[in-house]
Amino acid sequence: MTLFAAAVFSHILRPPWYFREFTHAVMTIGWYSLPVVGLTALFTGGALALQIYDGSSRFSAEAAVPQIVAIGMVRELGPVLGGLMVAARVASSIAAEIGTMKVTEQIDALVTLSTDPLKYLAVPRVLAATLTVPILVAVGDSIGIMGGWLVGVNRLDFNSTAYLRNTIDFLEVADVGSGIAKGAVFGCLVALMGCYYGMHSGRGAQGVGKATKLAVVSASVLILASNYLLTELFFSA
Repeated sequence: MTLFAAAVFSHILRPPWYFREFTHAVMTIGWYSLPVVGLTALFTGGALALQIYDGSSRFSAEAAVPQIVAIGMVRELGPVLGGLMVAARVASSIAAEIGTMKVTEQIDALVTLSTDPLKYLAVPRVLAATLTVPILVAVGDSIGIMGGWLVGVNRLDFNSTAYLRNTIDFLEVADVGSGIAKGAVFGCLVALMGCYYGMHSGRGAQGVGKATKLAVVSASVLILASNYLLTELFFSA
């Protein structure tokens, strides 16, 4: 797997570049993942506001709800949940697509036509995921904060202007930047897992199904593990 990732990265700067495959991957990974990421963030932000309010009310610290919701979404929940939703949708799709191409010998046909499968199939998808998932994370963060604001104003009787002001004043550039950086790493991992298991899938429908399952599970575990390492890197004392 490490050698596969190294091979993909070594092909990124080498021509030819398949822009049509890249733009198609951007649409598939980014645009079509927006609804599920947005809905996940919206309900997560709302639930987070309720939970934090319930906990903070025991210490008469209800005023801290906007700040905690914002930092929780931007630093952790936005990137992680967004990455997991993309992993469930994109890693499975990539693995199934490439696995089917392998089973039907379309990858062998590419080699026959002197087309490098890594360059044609893996590189555009890895680049597209690395570039689009941070955007999804940023949008998800905004929607999640909006979900917390909706619950805070309509359910918990916060003042709308004060809630938004506290959120904006509390967040720092480092908080937002760390979440976006996590999104880039998560997107790269998701695409790499999908491509790797797709290109190494077994024969027949059972082999493609197994490759799809392994791609999703591996991508999800790597997202959670790398999230801890990145959090240590960005926020350790």
